[in-house]
Amino acid sequence: MRVVVVGATGNVGTSVLEALGHDEGVDQIVGVARRVPSTAYPKTTWRQANVTSSDLVPLFEGADVVIHLAWSIQPSHDIEALLRTNVLGSQRVLDAVAAAGVPALVVASSVGAYSRGPKDGAVTEDWPTEATPTSFYARHKAEVERRLDRFERDHPNVRVVRMRPALSFKREAAEEVRRLFVGPLVPAWLLRPALIPVVPSMPGLRFQAVHSSDVGEAYRLAATRQVRGAFNIAADPVMDPAELGKALRAKPMRVPAWMLRAVISLTWRLHLQPTEPGWFDMALRAPVMDWTRARTELGWSPTHDARQALTELLDGFSRRASTGTPPLSPRGRRRRRRSR
Repeated sequence: MRVVVVGATGNVGTSVLEALGHDEGVDQIVGVARRVPSTAYPKTTWRQANVTSSDLVPLFEGADVVIHLAWSIQPSHDIEALLRTNVLGSQRVLDAVAAAGVPALVVASSVGAYSRGPKDGAVTEDWPTEATPTSFYARHKAEVERRLDRFERDHPNVRVVRMRPALSFKREAAEEVRRLFVGPLVPAWLLRPALIPVVPSMPGLRFQAVHSSDVGEAYRLAATRQVRGAFNIAADPVMDPAELGKALRAKPMRVPAWMLRAVISLTWRLHLQPTEPGWFDMALRAPVMDWTRARTELGWSPTHDARQALTELLDGFSRRASTGTPPLSPRGRRRRRRSR
């Protein structure tokens, strides 16, 4: 089996390569990235391409499966640039899959694609995907879902799988996550769990997390098994202020949601930190997901619980953990600037 992974160098992409590399049924992996790393992965050949401009058809020809992971979160102040990569770039991937005659496509969607949903229950994959309107990330994920609907109608012979993971963490992603969501003004040492005395407590603050290596395994199963449709990917327990307090040995402290959002919005507008306030809105609105279908149809179950995924990431912050691919490298920001 020949698998092409688009966006193979990031947090989830590297975990997908690792999972595929250990699959005896996978003979060849093509890792596609804007910046080709020197890091080697089993069975993987690197190819440089950009989903916004490169001719993707030659890369996809002869593939049994294309896994599409390429996505941009920054620069959060340039929505047009993000749209070109996230939505229009995804459309170019879909068009190239059709033109190259690839029989199967696995696409990275997200819990963020879902409409507002319950926090005291769990939704299955048929929950509406109309997103959180104030979040560009959520809106883009929902738009890609709409384009996948059209693609499936126009190309019924292509097996399409949509993966909807929860927040995905691993230790080696710490430097990337810090750059994308925290920014350079907060030193890494300040993110040590021992230095976090309190966690915010407010209605609706319940979310799910999953270890990135478990997400990589879910993608491997989706690529190699004859399944279709959407799959929720998450791990227990659901993280709420009480669980966060246990994981961090911190005390939950009541904070008005409007006040925290105002702080996030102001600091983002002043370019003091890179996370725009739509992420906060999405955190309070996104539903808790039921991942029964992944367990029963994919044969998937997480090997790490949600607490482990989160605490491993926080440990990675304090250790400046990273790996050799450009997005996960400590010098990733500098390399991006040089490439402009």
